[in-house]
Amino acid sequence: MPSRVISSFTYDPQARRLVVTFVTGRVYEYFGVPAEVAANFRASFSKGVFFNGQIRDRYAAREITPADRHDRSKV
Repeated sequence: MPSRVISSFTYDPQARRLVVTFVTGRVYEYFGVPAEVAANFRASFSKGVFFNGQIRDRYAAREITPADRHDRSKV
């Protein structure tokens, strides 16, 4: 199901790294995410609800939004 909050995401199982792109254009990477959590995220009906309850604030994260996306959001 399409999400009103999350545009897309990718998961690297070897690095246990989840990269989430939000509809705002901001991109964050989350570290130490177990493969099972990523699989459940992919299978979830509501990506936003799952993200908020199971990923956000549970894993270390940093923003990796490309600089040009920041510039466009300020216009």
